[in-house]
Amino acid sequence: MLNIDLHCHSNVSDGVLTPAAVAARAKAQGVDVWALTDHDELDGIAEAREAALALGLRYVPGVEISVTWGGETVHIVGLQIDETNPDLQRGLAATRGGRAQRAQEMAAQLAAAGIPHAFEGALKFVGNPDLISRTHFARYLVEIGICADVKDVFRNYLTEGKPGFVPHRWAKLPDAVRWIRGAGGIAIVAHPGRYNFGDLQQHAMLTEFKQAGGAGIEVVTGSHTADQYDVYAKVAGNYGLLASRGSDFHGPGESHIELGALPPLPRSVTPVWHDWNL
Repeated sequence: MLNIDLHCHSNVSDGVLTPAAVAARAKAQGVDVWALTDHDELDGIAEAREAALALGLRYVPGVEISVTWGGETVHIVGLQIDETNPDLQRGLAATRGGRAQRAQEMAAQLAAAGIPHAFEGALKFVGNPDLISRTHFARYLVEIGICADVKDVFRNYLTEGKPGFVPHRWAKLPDAVRWIRGAGGIAIVAHPGRYNFGDLQQHAMLTEFKQAGGAGIEVVTGSHTADQYDVYAKVAGNYGLLASRGSDFHGPGESHIELGALPPLPRSVTPVWHDWNL
């Protein structure tokens, strides 16, 4: 059985390692088929593809698009995309816009809470300044000893109702799916168990996703608990969605699970790669 990991990040967005280093780690961890899915950014794909080819690792070009739906940030993964597609490139550029202003507002809130210079501190952890995010601020708060680790940061800062939280309007769900499909890709709802949706909201979101041309949902992911694997396997079946698998790896010591370390998909689902030539 192939070890397939279709969701992880490099320092081109909010990961720790370079795309080539993520490829090397994936290979070392026994991954056979791998996708780098940086947030709203395609610039790591060329390096990732080249590194994967050199390692004999089968590579899938991908991206993770930030979407605002129902007052929440929802992530849509695009797999098998053509990263040269102009509409996809323009859409992602527009989605990235506004991050710098948001980061300044986050820093101002942290300063008011007694943590000065957070913007400058976060920049030390940014590989791509256009993609400065909460994760970069979290790493700074760990560095200066405010919190023990990144998970501790998000329990006390940078989330709704806590110091440093500033919402952002991302892409619209139908637009994200359209950009992915227009680039020849497959649109997948990332880590659905993370969203604070009730049953009716989840149904509305998945219905809109399918109507827009969305095709899959992550079932086995580092963001899900073991019992959620079966929950979202049933959701995949109920909505006629293909199932995906990905660690959502961001870096050593930061992620819930290591690259390639997830269990297989449940037998009841149809994998997103069922018709790929692997």
